[in-house]
Formats: sequence, structure tokens, C-alpha cells
Amino acid sequence: MTASNPAAGKPLDSADLVNVPRLVTAYFAEKPDPADPLQRVAFGTSGHRGTSLKNSFNENHILATTQALCDHRRETGLTGPLFVGIDTHALAEPALVSAVEVFAANGVDIMIDDRGGYTPTPVISHAILSYNKGRTSGLADGIVITPSHNPPEDGGYKYNPPHGGPADTDVTAKVEKAANAYLEADMKGVARIPYERARKAPSTHLRDYIRPFVADLGNTVDMALVKSSGVKIGIDPLGGAAVHYWRPIIEHYGINAAIVNDVVDPTFRFMTADWDGKIRMDCSSPYAMASLIRMKDRFDVAFANDTDADRHGIVTRTGGLMNPNHYLATAIAYLFEHRPQWRKDAAIGKTIVSSSIIDRVAKKLNRKLVETPVGFKWFVEGLGSGGFGFAGEESAGASFLRRDGSVWTTDKDGVVMGLLAAEILAKTGGPGAIRASCSPA
Repeated sequence: MTASNPAAGKPLDSADLVNVPRLVTAYFAEKPDPADPLQRVAFGTSGHRGTSLKNSFNENHILATTQALCDHRRETGLTGPLFVGIDTHALAEPALVSAVEVFAANGVDIMIDDRGGYTPTPVISHAILSYNKGRTSGLADGIVITPSHNPPEDGGYKYNPPHGGPADTDVTAKVEKAANAYLEADMKGVARIPYERARKAPSTHLRDYIRPFVADLGNTVDMALVKSSGVKIGIDPLGGAAVHYWRPIIEHYGINAAIVNDVVDPTFRFMTADWDGKIRMDCSSPYAMASLIRMKDRFDVAFANDTDADRHGIVTRTGGLMNPNHYLATAIAYLFEHRPQWRKDAAIGKTIVSSSIIDRVAKKLNRKLVETPVGFKWFVEGLGSGGFGFAGEESAGASFLRRDGSVWTTDKDGVVMGLLAAEILAKTGGPGAIRASCSPA
């Protein structure tokens, strides 16, 4: 990654930060033109994304998309709760208000954070799977309002069906088409009630997302080993949705960890600019991660997550920021040697653009390697069944099974990937030690 802007790796001047009042005003005041392709609802591999400043993420987008999801749930017989997560982007809370108004008007049972806080993508996946375990009806699903690591002016909205992972195109195409039809009809058919009534509706529920997720982490990462080793860990949430999860994790498991920055600021002024001079909470970018990299000698290992905590960036004393593909290979090599309860035929999932170093690791482990197109949705079935022990993509997103070989999440989880680096260090002496085993024989 080569910088093309002199601001790369440095904090931006205040004058260059996003104007949050203007951004939020545009969300409510501006109306998208459905005749303009750039202003329509468009689901990519991670949901609909855009910015209110360009009429690509405004209130009507969220109202229409939420109604389309309510229609989809009704048509497919989904009657369980819908788990709702948001990140710390400025447009997340306005979009939450819009979504709650529509869900309540449609009588959908929704679960929102009981502290009025933020809920990462992997936590929503975990909540869906935990609720649906053993059920065949009344299944839950969820949404996360996030544009991932995108710049502060962006917003995003993604849907996770009952399998807990990203929705496939058969669902997103249907929702997208219906949402755009509502835009074209000037929102006719969209049910909505005022927010004050929606929050008090019997279908709107408060949920403690933090405690169940934190308590369950030890079933996926060997937290007792991390504690007993005393490995010194640095954690940077990059101002994202995991910010209020790390203190409970540290206290629950008694690990030797420090949160280097717990500030939440929708301008993300504490970030250093990415390669092109823009702010992105990209934990795989050495420019966006410059602040944590400078602290590398203070910790045995450090890591960061992006804004919805589905991605990870690992920083070591000796090597600085690890190449994402190298860490994926490191994690695979370690996990398949230290998870004896996993199925003997559990495979490794990787996207087609991920490094061939993973192929070499799979060959050494004598494990089946499954190569997929780009998009984590291709790994959902394998992780859900235990057929994949590990699945990862080149953009520093991955998840893996619980220690007993059962499903943990079917969406990317930057939290367990960060904690796994600490487990590797505690067990073997560090990520670098295992990375050496990834080279060809």
C-alpha cells in the first residue's frame, strides 16, 4: 500500500473533518431521486452504503429498506426477534431512529442495546445463533447499521438472516427491489409511527448484548491461558462499536490488557489519515494504524478493530502491523494444531484473492482448502455446520469455530481474531513464531 497523499499517517486538521451537523441535517432534509442510479438503494457484499451528503444514505433509504425487510419477514414467516446493532458513525443513530419507527409500526419484535450504546457485527451474529439454537420456528434475524471501516461521512445498513451471517443475493436483491419501489412510489406503503411511541411499543425490547457475548468468549479463545501467561496486550477500538466491550472482557477474564483509546467521536479526529488522505477506520492499513504501531514497544501484542468490529489488525513488537494474509495463515496454522475437538475433516475457507500462503499452510496441515468468490456469505454454511474450522478473507476479516468444534459466529469477528493473537503469543511465543512455519517446506 503506497501513500498518494502527504497527509497519510498523520492527524487531519480540524477544517478537514466531517461537518456532523451538516451530515445529520442532510440525512433528514434531503430526499433521494430514485431516477438517479447513485441515489437508489443498492446492496453490495456488505449491505447498502452511502452518504447523506450525496443523497445515497438518507432517511427515505432507511425507511424504505426497513419496510422491505418487514415485508420479507412476513412473506417468509419469520416471527422471532430481530436483533439490532449500530456502530459509531454519525449517521448510525439517525438511521436507528428511522428503522425503529418502521419496525414498531409493523409490529416486529426488535432487540436494541439496553445502554443505548453500540453493538458490533459479530455480537449480532452471536445473538442470532444463540437464540436460534435448537429452534425450528420463530427464528430470529438481525440488522447492523454500519458502513464498516468507511469514512466518517458514510452510513450503512446490512441484514443477517437466521443463519447469522451476511444475507445472500437471493434476499438482498429482493429487499433492494422492494425498497426502490417504495422510493419510486414516494414512500407510499411504508408504515411508520413517531419515535417516542416506537420506543415505548410492546414490540421494542431492551437487551444486554455485552454480558452474554463476553461470558461466552472463553469457549472460543483460551482466555485462561491468556490470563495465566500475563501477556501484555494493547487494544485500540478505533472509536468503534467494540469500545464498551473491552473493559468488561478485561475484567471478566482478568487479562493483562490496556485500552489505548476509548474515545467515541463521530468526526474520528483521533485517527490518522489513510493512504489517500481520508479518514478510514481500516485496521489493515499502516497509515490508519499509525498511532497503534507507534506504541508497539509498550505491549507484547496489540490489535485494533474497525468500526463494527468485524475486522482486525495485529501489531507485534518485532514486525509492526502484520500483513492481513500472513496473520490469516498464522491463525490457521495455530488453530488446526491446537483445537483437537474440531472435526478431522473440518476445512479451511478462503476467498479467491487471498494469498497462496494459505494454500501452503493447508497442504502442510493436510486439510481441505475451499476457495470462494469474494464475500463472507460464502462461508456461512460451512461455519454453521462445523464443516469449516476457519474462514477468512483478504481484507482482514475472519471467524472460526468454538473450541469444541461448534459454531461461534457466521459473520466476521475481529474481537476473537484479536484475542487469538494473544493466545498464540501465550502458547508459542508469538505470531511471528508461527508465521515462520507458513513458508514452503
